[in-house]
Amino acid sequence: MDYYQGVVVDYLRATRTRFVNTECMIQLDSGDVPKKGRHWICDAVVVDFATPLPQVFLCEISYSQTLAALIKRLNDWRTHWTGICAALTRDCGVAKEWPVQPWIFVPEERIKLLEQKKVWVEGFTGGMPAVKVAYLQRIAPWTYREWNGKPFAAAEKAEQRTE
Repeated sequence: MDYYQGVVVDYLRATRTRFVNTECMIQLDSGDVPKKGRHWICDAVVVDFATPLPQVFLCEISYSQTLAALIKRLNDWRTHWTGICAALTRDCGVAKEWPVQPWIFVPEERIKLLEQKKVWVEGFTGGMPAVKVAYLQRIAPWTYREWNGKPFAAAEKAEQRTE
């Protein structure tokens, strides 16, 4: 796990309703030997129990200039979405009815690149939902309370600076 993955994982864990499995293998085919092109190591699989029907997020983190690997992964997931959801049920115990959604964490200045590549277009083969996007700059540790994930109020920030 690289440095910024740790920052994102800390952010995800700060909300108490979320449970995080880092470096989770998603394998389309069952078995002990993952087949080439048929498995991925997801940076984090998150289950959020904040709503009556838990939500599952497949989280990927990237701060590369081109985001090429991330874009390829999302396109691969889009192609194999039904199999990915089945693998999560089979291997991770995710209930079939729980919605699954990709959630990416990228630098804010890369948004135009993602728009050009149509990363969050819905309706492709397999029914992958739109990609949720979070900007790395907005999840820095000083932007939220580490014990409950809520943003600091402006007054609290001012008080911390004067201590």
